[in-house]
Amino acid sequence: MKLLVVEDDRDTSDGICEYLRQTGYEVRPAYDGEEALFKAGTERFDLILLDVMLPKLTGLAVLHELRKESDVPVIMLTAIGDEYTQIASFDGMADDYVTKPFSIVLLAKRIEALLRRGKSSDAPYIWRWKGLTVDFTGFTAEGNDGPIDVTPREMKLLRLLVEHRGKVLTRERILDELWGEDRPVFDRTVDSHIKNLRKKLNLDCIITVTGIGYKLEDER
Repeated sequence: MKLLVVEDDRDTSDGICEYLRQTGYEVRPAYDGEEALFKAGTERFDLILLDVMLPKLTGLAVLHELRKESDVPVIMLTAIGDEYTQIASFDGMADDYVTKPFSIVLLAKRIEALLRRGKSSDAPYIWRWKGLTVDFTGFTAEGNDGPIDVTPREMKLLRLLVEHRGKVLTRERILDELWGEDRPVFDRTVDSHIKNLRKKLNLDCIITVTGIGYKLEDER
């Protein structure tokens, strides 16, 4: 996933970009409205973080130009908390709005939720591995011998690994994503779910990264 971070304050931009890179995203910065439009027109981005107060061209003007040709998800970033600016952002077809100062962790969660929402459609989300076919939309799995019983939580865990294929997910990250505030007290909960997935679906593509967590390598 590639993100464009449009923020004229260099320290703020560096902080956001560094955190998002550590989270696993590919990130490009832009420091004014004209640069943002140029990069958005020459590269494909999965989501844009767009500050409202920018040099050369305001964030709202950039959003207006973007929406002439693109439906890329946009989250507006601004220190302005007035109702007019919020309404103008949504009238300009922004997807979300975050007022500074904000928690970088919560911002990352909003990004993830927006990207996840963007993936959902009426078409089924299918993943295949060897003789296995998994339909994440219908929560079904089928192997060479027929349907396989997989719990909803196991299905969500597998989808999380597939969507982040090749990247290591820590146990903490998995717990946050799948359980949130209802996190189990047992340290081995994630390990138990991984064990069940491997056994039920014969998934030798789920790799244990000792002392950190898990990743999925499906040779794609």
